[in-house]
Amino acid sequence: MSSDDRKDDIPRMMDALGRAARAAAGELARTPGSRRDDALAAAAAAIRAGKDDILAANAKDTEAARARELSPALLDRLLLDDARIEGIATGLDSVRELPDPLGRVLAEWQRPNGLRIQRVSVPLGVIGIIYESRPNVTADASALCLKSGNAVILRGGSESFHSSRAIHDCFVNGLDAAGINRAAVQMVPTTDRAAVGYLLSSMTRYLDVVVPRGGKSLISRVQAEARVPVIGHLEGICHVYLHESADAEMARSITLNAKMRRTGICGAAETLLVDRSVAARLLPPVCAALRDAGCEIRGDETVCNIVPGAVPATEDDWSTEYLDAIISVRVVLGIDEAIAHIARYGSGHTEAIVAADDAAAAAFLGNVDSAILLHNASTQFADGGEFGMGAEIGIATGRIHARGPVGAEQLTSYKYIVRGSGQTRP
Repeated sequence: MSSDDRKDDIPRMMDALGRAARAAAGELARTPGSRRDDALAAAAAAIRAGKDDILAANAKDTEAARARELSPALLDRLLLDDARIEGIATGLDSVRELPDPLGRVLAEWQRPNGLRIQRVSVPLGVIGIIYESRPNVTADASALCLKSGNAVILRGGSESFHSSRAIHDCFVNGLDAAGINRAAVQMVPTTDRAAVGYLLSSMTRYLDVVVPRGGKSLISRVQAEARVPVIGHLEGICHVYLHESADAEMARSITLNAKMRRTGICGAAETLLVDRSVAARLLPPVCAALRDAGCEIRGDETVCNIVPGAVPATEDDWSTEYLDAIISVRVVLGIDEAIAHIARYGSGHTEAIVAADDAAAAAFLGNVDSAILLHNASTQFADGGEFGMGAEIGIATGRIHARGPVGAEQLTSYKYIVRGSGQTRP
């Protein structure tokens, strides 16, 4: 095969995926919700039945990842076990149990001339989803797109290639069982990065939207190169703010969970802010719990004077998404300074306040402009499953179309239906 032939392979392959997806999207938009739910049930059953095959595929991926010396956080994202596979299947069940997001009458009214107007939910069409090491995204994204009547082209990361293929095979079995065109859920069958470039730049006639899920470099590339709208976020620089009214035990447990439950997810806290008036009371137990869990503390001058072993923070620390067992800690003069810090350094993802003072909490929730805000709860709840959406394909931090967890409902648009009785416009 000549080099020109090889160069043409990616366009031919990707265009074939796009044509099939566009045709499948038209069929899927007309498919009853009950059949889409049947496919989800069959896919969940296939994943449970195919557990051994999925684990074997995942073992190949994790072995290769260890050989490449991926970080513990990235390995944790990649790893599957019995419990996580059951969680994937349970997620499909949860999505299936959601109300059908299509055909909902979002608004209706009648004009003085007798025209009756409805705004009705419809699918977006064909969605391209580009993600990295988490193989569970294969199932979550497939389920949410199917539930919302969208065809999807999946492009998983090279590190999770075998795991994602095994999960996709199970999902396609579910489509077959329900008599749904298997082109409704397709996976790019190569790890060649040129496929990503072609999907972003040359498939506007097939794709309606792209959703990236992964690290900063991936999302930056998607946002820079995409020629269709993008739903997603660049970074998860999430904050926990301990107000002067915070209960000490609640401050300790929430901060520990927000940072250390899973350090490699976008909802993990990266910065802790503490009111100066309570820093000497709250910081020692909070930071001791973090240190005991293996977390490095990087603090400002006041923090370093209070917390033994704290490392002086640099200016870059306040805007760093560590995705690791590291947290930056700053003492602030009060709620206004905390809000100003988040506005300057945050990424608009998720922030939490720990406070017994409801007025302070209301001021924080009303004045911080991020997609998700929590009062007296861990930032690790920034997740579509925890919001009752069954699953999510990411957290959107933009202000157009979707914001926060992107679930099935967020993967719909709408059209207007106007009914008359012979009216003509004068």
